[in-house]
Amino acid sequence: MGAEELRMKTEDQLKTDLAGLKKEAFNLRFQQANGQLENTARVRAVRRDIARIMTFLGRQAASAAPAKAAKPAAAPKAKAPKVAKPKVVKEKKAAKPKAAAKTAKPKAAAKAKMAKA
Repeated sequence: MGAEELRMKTEDQLKTDLAGLKKEAFNLRFQQANGQLENTARVRAVRRDIARIMTFLGRQAASAAPAKAAKPAAAPKAKAPKVAKPKVVKEKKAAKPKAAAKTAKPKAAAKAKMAKA
């Protein structure tokens, strides 16, 4: 399906073609899952045709939108000024006193006690 062919069609014709292509894509996915699909290139062609039609429909909608919006736009509402939120200052925790270092006995003294026992 070429671009020239799509330009000749009306919006309703494009929508019916799109629905038919989506059904075909669904059937092709089932055939592929069951291992019955012979022409795997058809899946890609159908996906591209769907995208092409959706692009044309989107362009038509975009070009029709400014024509419909010919009414004068309403004046924008004034925005309320933003109020700064007060910053919350966290107090620092008091430092915990360090535990008194345990007195370590020299290794030699410990070995001597073990030898006595």
